[in-house]
Amino acid sequence: MGERCCAALVRLLVLQAAWALSGGQVRYSVPEEAKAGTVVGRLAQDLGLEAGEAEARRLRLVAQGRRASVEVSGASGALLVSSRLDREELCGKSAPCALRLEVLLERPLRVFHVQLEVTDINDNAPVFPAARKNLTLSENSPPGFRFPLEGASDADIGANAQLSYTLSPSEHFSLDLQKSNDGNIEPELVLTKSLDRETIPVHRLVLTASDGGRPSLTGTMELVISVLDTNDNAPQFNQSVYNVQLPESAVVGTLVTRVNATDADEGINSEVKYTVTNFIPPTGKDVISINPNTGEIHLTSALDFEEVKVFNFRIEARDMGTPPLSGHCKLVLEVLDVNDNAPEVWVTSLSVPVAEDASVGTVVALLSVSDRDSGENGRVRCWVWPASPFGLEATFLGSYSLVLREALDRERVSEYEVEVRAEDGGAPALRARRGLRVPVSDVNDNAPLFAQAVYTVLARENNAAGAELARLWARDPDEAANGRVSYSVWDGGLGVGGAAGSSSSSGGVGWRPASSYVSVDAESGRLWALQPLDYEELQVLQFEVRAVDAGEPALSGNATVQLFVLDENDNAPALLPAAGSAAEAAAAALAGAGSESGTLWAWAAWGAPAGQVVAKIRAVDADSGYNAWLRYELCEPQGGKGPFRVGLYSGEVSTARALDEADGPRQRLLIVVRDHGEPARSATATLSVSLLEAAEAALAAGSSAASSSSAVSRSAAGAELGPGAASAATNVWLVVAICAVSSLFLLAVVLYGASRWAPRAAVLSGPGPTTLVCASEVGSWSYSQRHSRSLCVADGAAKSDLMVFSPNFPPPPPGPAAKDTQPEPSALLDTVSGNTLLNLTSSLLLLALLFCALSRCCEGGGFWTGA
Repeated sequence: MGERCCAALVRLLVLQAAWALSGGQVRYSVPEEAKAGTVVGRLAQDLGLEAGEAEARRLRLVAQGRRASVEVSGASGALLVSSRLDREELCGKSAPCALRLEVLLERPLRVFHVQLEVTDINDNAPVFPAARKNLTLSENSPPGFRFPLEGASDADIGANAQLSYTLSPSEHFSLDLQKSNDGNIEPELVLTKSLDRETIPVHRLVLTASDGGRPSLTGTMELVISVLDTNDNAPQFNQSVYNVQLPESAVVGTLVTRVNATDADEGINSEVKYTVTNFIPPTGKDVISINPNTGEIHLTSALDFEEVKVFNFRIEARDMGTPPLSGHCKLVLEVLDVNDNAPEVWVTSLSVPVAEDASVGTVVALLSVSDRDSGENGRVRCWVWPASPFGLEATFLGSYSLVLREALDRERVSEYEVEVRAEDGGAPALRARRGLRVPVSDVNDNAPLFAQAVYTVLARENNAAGAELARLWARDPDEAANGRVSYSVWDGGLGVGGAAGSSSSSGGVGWRPASSYVSVDAESGRLWALQPLDYEELQVLQFEVRAVDAGEPALSGNATVQLFVLDENDNAPALLPAAGSAAEAAAAALAGAGSESGTLWAWAAWGAPAGQVVAKIRAVDADSGYNAWLRYELCEPQGGKGPFRVGLYSGEVSTARALDEADGPRQRLLIVVRDHGEPARSATATLSVSLLEAAEAALAAGSSAASSSSAVSRSAAGAELGPGAASAATNVWLVVAICAVSSLFLLAVVLYGASRWAPRAAVLSGPGPTTLVCASEVGSWSYSQRHSRSLCVADGAAKSDLMVFSPNFPPPPPGPAAKDTQPEPSALLDTVSGNTLLNLTSSLLLLALLFCALSRCCEGGGFWTGA
């Protein structure tokens, strides 16, 4: 017995887990027209019930207000077909056809949702609106003339309702199938060969419609085509499709639309009569009527969006000629939903009384809500009134559970009158209500509850100590001591920092407990500041406030408070220090003045064009937002217009016009930096601009570039070098390079003359196969020559900075002749000096050309103006 109980318990747990994973719904499928007694599914077994447990726990279906045609067998617990299932009657053209059932199981009370899908079988053959269709065509109708035919309809769905059409063999006619916008196939009769009334006055054809079922079912319609003579122009509608939208609340007699067709013929052949020849669905025959003379279409019966959403009509315009010709158009009448159905609320189960200590989420009742409208009109919003302590939870589409949202207190309320209200989304909205009586059994358990889980408090900085920031309130429904609530700041919460609770604020202050900033009154819940707040030190303070009642044991509730400090304009703009002190010193030196404390220096060249930037003022503000948004203004004497201007937001000081000598050697500018705060705060900067010649400005630019890095070489004490000064610097360097090359060339000529006419010295070397190793200032040179000579000056001391090596002559023959083959020392000295001078001169010329080319590149590309 114990093993069976354990096995049942395990199976119940597995079933509950599977039930939770599958969303609490069982799905079955049964074909329509199934015989009564057919087993749809073993419901009890699928729900995990033991044999006989279904009958003992009263497993049954809950009525939903519409006949379900199925029932639950009390003995076996199987779901059976109880009456004829006709999918077309239950769902019409809707697919899939799913019936939502609710199964109730008692002890304990459980509700299960079962979805029964009724599948379609091919039990309906295609049906034409009429068994015979009489058509008339003129014998002069051209090949390719199309005549729309009335299509068949099939009550089935899916493949069983997919129709195909065939036409009996004919040499004059063929069948063309057109697919409409709504997916239906519309047959059209196409004339393939010209008609001859004298040969064949009447054509009899059979149009066959076959569905896609297995086996396929067919329907036929006889086409009787009469060939008439003369009248060769058919009426033509001004549009092929008329789209009309009407609300389902439109009254009978409402003008739907007016169709218009014209006939190019004259006289009686141009008189047109209008008729409606095709209705889809067939019930649309009673919906509209058309005036045969004017073409006005009026509503003849009420519309119902829940029954039919779209009507398709075929309008025929027939002239009075002999034979009469006709034109056709299509009228699509779309029915718009109107909120004409109120929601419906049913109570399917009620479990009372409810214990006071029942846990939150306890199901008290099961309800079913529905609305026959669609869209927003059928979207139902449900709520409980009063909202406390019960609430609604959606368990399935249209199904709700009345659950316990808060703890109950029988001493305060011993019985609740609950009203479940439903309202749809229509305009105007329709409502429904259902009242419930819920008694409460006595248990005592209530804790304080804050009105909000998170409080957002805004406080301006520099507030006074003791200022009230907010009032917190917690509700305890208990009485006497159990209802007395005391408040306190919980230091276990977050301290200074951002929303994520960082250990330090953005201003760099270490972690401090929240109780060092704020305090809360224990009785009233008034939150007040212990000290003035500083936005630059603290932006966000997040902490928790705890409410504790006086009961035994004490119960408590918490709320999070987020205190945001708002910035005030309490910081004036601060000027940034100069970018390069060396450049500032150079500007001051060129200006002929010492470095004045607090004054920024800059220079500009005479003739500088308008718009040239000469300096840039930089400042920062410790505030944020508009309080830190800076603007720059130039204080000028009244009535005067100086040669400089300052950018409103960039701080760039530029020339307002071309500079001339009338502006003087120096301009002293007073620049005011203001923020956008209320009230605005400001700082003042003094800029002294020296007006120099182009060469002096270039020299200042070169000095600035040599003493500063490449990134700030154009700035000096907050001032930037303009392009005119940089161009002058390029010309100065070019002159310096040319002078240096010329000086070197003159020095080479003097040395050549001195060596040419100086006294010669003896050659201290003779022929021999020796290896000469000479030391110089740059290293040691070693050459293996059969003949080598060393050049010496008159005093006999050998020089180490010039060594001459003779070429590799063949060794001289022995004897006195060898002495005559040696070159004269003077000739050798001349050769050496000439070659040396030639090489030096070539090197100097090459260096001069290199300087010239480099100067040209720098002048064109702005290389020397790099900063």
